[in-house]
Amino acid sequence: MTLDLATKVALLTGASTFTLAPNDELGLHEIRLSDGPTGVRGLKFSGGRVVALFPNATLLASAWDTGAAYEVGRLLAEEAMAQEIHVVLGPTINLHRSALGGRLFEAYSEDPLLTGKVAAAYVRGMQDQGVAACLKHLVANESETDRNTMNSVVDEATLREVYLLPFEIAVEEADAWTMMAAYNDVNGVAATEQHHVINEIVKGEWGYRGLIMSDWFATRTATESANGGLDLVMPGPGGPWGDALVEAVKRGDVDESVIDDHLDRLLRLAERVGALGTPRSFPDDLPEPDSDVRREQLTRLAATGMTVLRNDHDVLPLARATKVAVIGRHAVQTIDMGGGSAQVNPPYQASVAEGLTALLGPEQVTVTDGVEVRTRPVPARGGFLTDPQTGHPGIRVHLLDAAGNELESRFAARSSTMIGMDDDFPDAVHTAILTGRVTVDGPVELGVLGAGTWTTTLGPAEIAFELELTGNGFGEAVLTPPLRVDRFTATAGDVFSARVELLSAGTFANAGLFGLIGQVAPRSTVDALDDAVRAAAQADVAVVVVGLTEEQEAESVDKSTLTLPGAQDALVEAVAGAARRTVVVVNAATPVLMPWLSRVDAIVWAGLPGQEGGHAVAAALLGDIEPAGRLVTTFPVADGEAPAWSVTPVNGDLPYAEGPFIGYRGHYAGRAAEPAFWFGHGLGYTTWEYSAARRLPPGEPNPPTTTEEAPPETTDVPDAPGVAVTVTNTGARASREVVQVYLRPDNPAQPVRLAGWTAVTVAPGESAPVTVRLDPRMWRVWNTTTGDWERASGGELLIARGLGDIRATL
Repeated sequence: MTLDLATKVALLTGASTFTLAPNDELGLHEIRLSDGPTGVRGLKFSGGRVVALFPNATLLASAWDTGAAYEVGRLLAEEAMAQEIHVVLGPTINLHRSALGGRLFEAYSEDPLLTGKVAAAYVRGMQDQGVAACLKHLVANESETDRNTMNSVVDEATLREVYLLPFEIAVEEADAWTMMAAYNDVNGVAATEQHHVINEIVKGEWGYRGLIMSDWFATRTATESANGGLDLVMPGPGGPWGDALVEAVKRGDVDESVIDDHLDRLLRLAERVGALGTPRSFPDDLPEPDSDVRREQLTRLAATGMTVLRNDHDVLPLARATKVAVIGRHAVQTIDMGGGSAQVNPPYQASVAEGLTALLGPEQVTVTDGVEVRTRPVPARGGFLTDPQTGHPGIRVHLLDAAGNELESRFAARSSTMIGMDDDFPDAVHTAILTGRVTVDGPVELGVLGAGTWTTTLGPAEIAFELELTGNGFGEAVLTPPLRVDRFTATAGDVFSARVELLSAGTFANAGLFGLIGQVAPRSTVDALDDAVRAAAQADVAVVVVGLTEEQEAESVDKSTLTLPGAQDALVEAVAGAARRTVVVVNAATPVLMPWLSRVDAIVWAGLPGQEGGHAVAAALLGDIEPAGRLVTTFPVADGEAPAWSVTPVNGDLPYAEGPFIGYRGHYAGRAAEPAFWFGHGLGYTTWEYSAARRLPPGEPNPPTTTEEAPPETTDVPDAPGVAVTVTNTGARASREVVQVYLRPDNPAQPVRLAGWTAVTVAPGESAPVTVRLDPRMWRVWNTTTGDWERASGGELLIARGLGDIRATL
């Protein structure tokens, strides 16, 4: 079937926010996309279907387990199929260049090999179910500050050896069906117009046959992006292509064969996901998000990735008879996901307090709220507000047109909803009425978020005001809408009502997030610390839960410090001074500073653990599931003490001046201070001895091994050696060990780098042979003079439990 030019071009822009247009002539059906990767939200940005909330990417990667990554991909495919979604927009495989990056919670690691291997397994798990994965964001998109205008300046060798490597691995080992081009520029050229990266490297050298789409609203041009290799503009139906691209072809600025190639890739994607010809069928017996099977899966996946950073006197795991004081705002309002487009609408979010109480019983657990952790209030959570109609935790939202006619009445479980982006009404939304029933007595803070003219009411109290956008960057109305909070005295059962007239009548270009804020009026820091000290003194063990929030770990913003927000450091110090034993649980996806490190007995890094977060933390602390994770990011000892730090462009440029020496690579080379914790560090719940280490020459068959994972796939590059070693579990519990092997080149211009790993589970007192077959790509060096790969010079192999604990050198 021959299509005219205008029809072909029209198919290359989205039909809506998250769909692609069908075409009867081609037998092409609608293709449905959804954000990921911590859940499959569906076609609604907010307020959509209830779906499972998975542990975040850094927590999943901390298992160093490609089998678990494959399972995550398979489970997310099930979540997608339950909604008839064809493409999940994940995984994010940008690197943790600077720990200040606000969106690092969506990405796996600072290491390209670990990132690529985990991503490849995730992609295989998803695509084996016929659901497309999307590698994002191509490329050098490691921070959020000025993300739509900044220019990442990266030398060619670093670009290829480090930042493109995860994409290359996921293409070679999993054939990811789609990729997403980033918002930023790379070396002065927009990521959506990158002829060098997209056409020459990805589609040329790698032979990539999949589709490359833009990030949402990232495409700036017609001619340059079409010629630069971009295949699909998102979202739609508007955008810079359409008539402009048709005219560019007619002028001869774009050859029609370029359009045909883009369309071929789109049709190949449609065929792969079952949207071409006879449409695929979707299973109707998939687990519900709150089913027992999902509870088990999500609890296990979260707990196994948690990492024991310190465990003096074997205070962990906790004995069942232990009397525990659970302390901290993160204990009662555990943060289970980051902010921005990765957010989903889960059935619930279990707190650490709930999890420990469920396992130990209320008679052994006391719960004490901590100090304030936010400067910006958030929509009400934890059942503080309930829907006046149903009584369910959340709020009721009525949407009206300009004449006052109701367009929709919707329930918003997260006390917020998107208006103007996902709407499908005959008329635009003019007014929204949001209501929630307060469930507590006493002083409270109630408020609203969203741009518009507001009137709020609680009993006889009525307040009128206007909230305006500041123009502070792309997506402000969606990601950081304006807000206002006022203090009231409430009686349980009071209804808080807020009416807003939208500033722009809900047009798509000015879509925004609207919601109700609600919380108990905050206590003073002194009172919070006093309560915490009293609780800690009366328990056998104090479990203090601290961490970051969606203010620091969110799309569109970066951090300015790794210091815990609020007075959380003072909280830990106060508890440690009063408690017999102090365990700190860090509820954050990325590194934080720990000035109290030497004064606590144990530290467990828990990431953002998803809807089962509190249950997973409890299972890990009690040893029901071993927290056998290993760090995927180096924890600096202080702000600025990292090889790459600043995420703020200067005159639009952000130089990657550290070259390939990011993270542990730069620390090991002495380009930053000794870290608080090395990449790869993790204690688990036992101790290990290593013996009989030897090098396996390239091509030598693997010796017998009891490892739980098959050797990683290799590629068509020069062979690399392997390593054989025996590990002995010298503790009292069965445990999982991750044997890591690093290559330390003898050329100081080349950094140390992870070359392979293998995991093994061993009973107490037992030994097991382990084989680590190393990835040959880690022996490549890009020669900028010849413009080709060459083999690295010699060096040493380091067998380690993280670079802070090297067990053998070969």
